[in-house]
Amino acid sequence: MNEIENVAQYMRDHKLLLVTAESCTSGLIAATLADIPGAGALLDCAFVTYSVQAKQRCLGVSEVTIHRYNLTSEEVAREMVMGALKRSRANVAIANTGVVDDTDDEIPAGTQCFAWAFRSTSVQEGVALHSATRRFAGDRVEIRRQSAEFALQQIPVLHAQHN
Repeated sequence: MNEIENVAQYMRDHKLLLVTAESCTSGLIAATLADIPGAGALLDCAFVTYSVQAKQRCLGVSEVTIHRYNLTSEEVAREMVMGALKRSRANVAIANTGVVDDTDDEIPAGTQCFAWAFRSTSVQEGVALHSATRRFAGDRVEIRRQSAEFALQQIPVLHAQHN
């Protein structure tokens, strides 16, 4: 079993249903999970919000947050993940935003910001929110692939902290 198959099995065992809010990965997180047989029971939907306007319109990301922290920030990723979770029946959400090329003088290519949200089965507990920033090396395709795999591989690690 490969690592993504292990993630899928963990999700099945813990009755996790995923929604993604993706920028740089453009749906690759969801597509990577969808490559696993039976993924229909694991994936609710995926938002691909590449533009600033889409992040605001589809996920409710605040213009203030974008201007204060930059598009490539954990703060934006957190707003993306919470917007996706709010708009889905899923109980786990992943968001990512970042740069894969040398398009930003202040942010190195390969910088990716992630957020994960886990909806508690107990109404009183609410949502557990995590975020992280990582830098991946390679070309566009390789950075996107590494980002998608990293995002999925963190589900069992982070979810286990709350069980």
